Formats: sequence, structure tokens, C-alpha cells
Amino acid sequence: MEKAMTKVGSFWISKKAKKEFSNIADDLSSISGAVEEKAKRVIDKLKGNPPKALPDLLREHNLPPGLFPRNITCYELDASRSKLVVHLPSACEASFKDGSAVRYAKRVKGTLSRGKLEGIEGMKTKVLVWVKVTGVAVESHKSNKIWVTAGVKKPRPRDAYETARDAIPVDEF
Repeated sequence: MEKAMTKVGSFWISKKAKKEFSNIADDLSSISGAVEEKAKRVIDKLKGNPPKALPDLLREHNLPPGLFPRNITCYELDASRSKLVVHLPSACEASFKDGSAVRYAKRVKGTLSRGKLEGIEGMKTKVLVWVKVTGVAVESHKSNKIWVTAGVKKPRPRDAYETARDAIPVDEF
């Protein structure tokens, strides 16, 4: 009985160790990618090749350029994984010309692809209460609507998001 328990225990420990080593390898890979991306940005700055402005990047991905407020601090794009991180000086709120309001955390993250920003963290919109925005999509280049997913997928006029707005700081996101 003792041998069986020892075998089960060592099998369990071995399995747990493999999982931990796999997690460590994933973390190291992620850190390596982030360092490489930041090094590229530093080299581009030193060479005099500044990164694109965020509105230009959004426009290239067929998203409205005013999706984020004017007062962003900077953004990071991990092109290999399509991860976009937008940094703001503080949590803030912007109102758009369609009457909608969006709140942004100090850092907004999401996965950027053609016509979509998905898996968003750090963005809310006001319905009756503040609801977490998980995705923003545009169906086609000629579409006059954007689809905002905040619990449910709802259309909004694209032209309301064509110009970046000034955001006002808020106490809490």
C-alpha cells in the first residue's frame, strides 16, 4: 500500500512540476517578447522613426480614430500577438457626439485585428449603469456603424468616434 501511495504521490508531484515549468517557460517567453518589442521601439526612436500616432494605427485597422481620448500617455503594440495596451495619465471619461459616454482605466488592453478590438480590459460604457466593454468591431470599411459589446452587442454611429475627444479625470474607473 505504501509503495502505491509513493507512486501516486511522485506521479502527482511530477505532473505538478511539469505544469509549473511550462508556466515558467511561458512567462519567460512573454517577458522576452515584451523586451524585444520595447527594444525595437527604443531603436526606432534613436533612429528617428517615431511610432505611429494611435489614431493612425486605429485607422489602419479600420477602426474609428477617436475610439480613445486625446490625452493618452502612450501605447504599446506587440505585433506578433496583436496585443494593444493604451496608457492614460489617470482613469478618465469621454463623451461622444451620439450622447454615449466611455470610461477608461489608466491602462486599457485588448487584441487588435482588422476591424476589431477584442478582449478589452479597462473600458466601460454607460447604459443605465457602467458596463464593461469587451469588444468593438466594424463590419466593413464602408460601414457607418461600430458594434460595441458590453454585455450585448449594440450598434453606434461610427462618425461619433471619428474625432478623438478630451477626457475628464474621474476618481474611480
